Amino acid sequence: MQTMYAFIAGEVRELQLPPKDAEVLPGIQWGAFDELMTPAYWRGQAWQHTESGAFRDFRLGNTLNEEVAACLLGGWGMPAELALAAFARVRDSGLLLPGTTASEIESLLEEPFLINGRHRKYRFISQKSHYLSACLERLSDFVPPDCDIEFRDRLNDFPGIGLKTASWIVRNLRPNSEVAILDIHILRVGEHLGLFPTTWQPATHYRELESKFVAFANAIDVSAATLDGLMWDHMRRISNIIRRIEVRSKLEVVLA
Repeated sequence: MQTMYAFIAGEVRELQLPPKDAEVLPGIQWGAFDELMTPAYWRGQAWQHTESGAFRDFRLGNTLNEEVAACLLGGWGMPAELALAAFARVRDSGLLLPGTTASEIESLLEEPFLINGRHRKYRFISQKSHYLSACLERLSDFVPPDCDIEFRDRLNDFPGIGLKTASWIVRNLRPNSEVAILDIHILRVGEHLGLFPTTWQPATHYRELESKFVAFANAIDVSAATLDGLMWDHMRRISNIIRRIEVRSKLEVVLA
């Protein structure tokens, strides 16, 4: 067995984990909890964050309309800070209602956003505005099903909402649901673990990838939503650090 200790809420707590060479799933060993990216590492990180109260509330909005808008305005190719700024502007305008036209939303998104002291332009303005206007109309008489998967699949039929965005909405509203937001960060971790075949892509194998991710989360006793959020946050931070190191290394070569 492995014993992991952590100082949480003013006290030392411990977590018992299986031996390093024990299998968490067929062909995948637990590994050491202090080795980056192993199943034991993710279990230990999730344990610490859960015990300290992190990764419990994923909501970006207060209503279904707001959550759909926040997730639809984010996603692929959109920095999180810029997407959240765009969502806040549209939300605060009071236009997240049925009957709002694409041109009304577009006019809000055309003005640049001040992000970390820099003016940034929102991308895909026309496309996202049309999608959001159409989604708001569809939401006027939409009743979310009790089944999380059915809820996700119904949202997937909305304009501009793919399986990943639909899963994101459901995960945010229902943090105990067994859906996964399979973005590039999660895919990289899954491939590193040997959980995802390298030939599988979300566009063609989303549900198969999701099933494997949920099975892995269950195997390490972590909710799929918590694990998804934790992996995304860790990988985003690590990617930023790696990019800074690469830029610094290139600069040093140029100046040498």
